[in-house]
Amino acid sequence: MMNRRAFLLATSATAVAGCVSVGGTSGEPVPAPVYRVGDRWVYSGKDGYRLPLLWDETHEVVGIGAEGIVFRITQQGPQVDTVRTERLVAPGIVAAGAVFDAETRVFRTALRRYEFPLTPGASWRQTVDNYHESLRQDDPLLRYVKVGGRETIATPAGSFDAIVMRVFMQLNLDDPFKYPTQCNYEIWWAPAAGATVRETKYATYRERGDMGSAVEFRSQNTVLELVSYTRGAA
Repeated sequence: MMNRRAFLLATSATAVAGCVSVGGTSGEPVPAPVYRVGDRWVYSGKDGYRLPLLWDETHEVVGIGAEGIVFRITQQGPQVDTVRTERLVAPGIVAAGAVFDAETRVFRTALRRYEFPLTPGASWRQTVDNYHESLRQDDPLLRYVKVGGRETIATPAGSFDAIVMRVFMQLNLDDPFKYPTQCNYEIWWAPAAGATVRETKYATYRERGDMGSAVEFRSQNTVLELVSYTRGAA
């Protein structure tokens, strides 16, 4: 018998495969970046609607070694002040890091955030078991990524030739009070910057109860744009 999590993955993957649309024109695959200690990317962040949260977000490579590639990620703004680390076992392959906001998750099987080379038309999906450190509990998720083509994207850091991706994700699979959170993200990765240069994130959820009167709540409406970047010495 198919369990609930497998059923969710099967139905969501089928629906996504049938209707997903990703922009861009055809082009060459994008290779994995080469990281160096001191690499640094600064983003402007905004989340919300009428009175959104605003912050600056800095991603910096602080270590490369046997433990993997270690990033320090700092968010600072009038109502935001967080510092955390992420650990990659290889470019795009995450052992510990965030998928939704600024949480830290430890993945039992590494999260395939990006599968390099990023090839137009490629896709992948995962059922990812992980421990959510802020919630202090397991919080499995389902994730599907579709790679589109090349686009020229304007950011505060300048215009970039980028490859666009769509990410569909389900969180909070075991929440007794809410149905799984549905995430729909669009991400632009630029080879010249060695990182994403723009991300838009939209997420909603419904509370459990009478399906006929269920209200869809918006839980994320985020835009992240690259402001500046510097690369560490070779």
